[in-house]
Amino acid sequence: MSANIELPPPPPPLPAQATADAEFTAPLPDSPLRTCPNCGAPAHGPYCYACGQSEKGMIRHLSEVMSDLADIVFNVDSRIFRSLWDLYVRPGYLTTEYVAGRRARYVTPFRLFFFLSIIAFFSMQMALPEIKPDELKFAVQDDIEAAATAEEVNKAVAATVAELHVALEVPALSAKAQTRLEEKIERARKRGVDRLAELESAAKMPAAEPGAAPAKKRAATINLFGGQPWDAQSNPVHITWLSDGLNARLNHTLAHMQENLDNVNKDPGRLLAGFFSVLPQTLFVLMPLFAVLLKFFYLFKRRLYMEHLLVALHSHAFIFMSVLVILGLGQLADLAGARVWLSQPLGWLTAMAWIWLFLYLFLMQKRVYRQGWTMTFIKYGMIGISYSVILSFALAFAGLISLALT
Repeated sequence: MSANIELPPPPPPLPAQATADAEFTAPLPDSPLRTCPNCGAPAHGPYCYACGQSEKGMIRHLSEVMSDLADIVFNVDSRIFRSLWDLYVRPGYLTTEYVAGRRARYVTPFRLFFFLSIIAFFSMQMALPEIKPDELKFAVQDDIEAAATAEEVNKAVAATVAELHVALEVPALSAKAQTRLEEKIERARKRGVDRLAELESAAKMPAAEPGAAPAKKRAATINLFGGQPWDAQSNPVHITWLSDGLNARLNHTLAHMQENLDNVNKDPGRLLAGFFSVLPQTLFVLMPLFAVLLKFFYLFKRRLYMEHLLVALHSHAFIFMSVLVILGLGQLADLAGARVWLSQPLGWLTAMAWIWLFLYLFLMQKRVYRQGWTMTFIKYGMIGISYSVILSFALAFAGLISLALT
């Protein structure tokens, strides 16, 4: 006969706030229930599970908004420093890590490219006073071409050379600026000799008939395919399949380009600044073409186009970072001045940065595509030549755009 065994009563349930998911199941006694302001559903995190609205809005501290904006545009956090280090000193490492799926520790390739390109072009434009043809602007009276007699030519040359010699005496003038000013002096003297030769040859020509129109001063001209000089009034460009308005706009643009060509010696910095303003867009368009080149030369590797685009993004990001390093070393060398003990090591570092720029791209190509040294070297040379040709045409096109828009 079996005995009835009395089981103990079950333990009382734990209070809601003691459970593992208490914060998601029930609020504390004194805390109000948070709801989504859009749909009224209970709020359990940074996003509403019912309508998807974010808990964060624009009505908060400005520092938080700027932090979110920087993260969206540049992804500026601790990952940027890790990404920059691996990008510059470890060829192809970021690319192979991204392909292998280890992406959380690094900035995305496009953001890294965008971040470095913005800083690089800003730095290059800031350095324009150091690299433009006329480093220092002086009010030099230059009437050599306008001189009508030999005496006027000699006076104009003497005045120009005298003012350039005054510019040479400016205190703390860099060696580069001195060299440029000395070159200007030599060019002024040579132009004086050329102008004297023109006047001598003009004196031997027969006199013009009475009432003939005076010869116009020769300037930079834009020639048409027929070989005739372009003129907006007497010989305009006219394309039959374009409307009269578009033809007028085209001739207006050509006139503006010729005006910029005529003024290039007076203010080259303006044209150079216009060129740098269209250069980022040019390189942005060229980057997918570089990926096409990689796809063509590594066709039998059977890699997706997006993998080659990833290599192109990291390659161009490294180039921009190298530009920043070289510009930074150049600024340090200018600050070092005549201190040989400091300027000489900086010169060595600059030379090493230039060598590393080309060596890195070769080692990156070897690491990513995993081919032999000989085949990698051959393809590296062929890709470099092909891209240089494309880049030359693109830069020429960018120069034309800068002439038209500046």
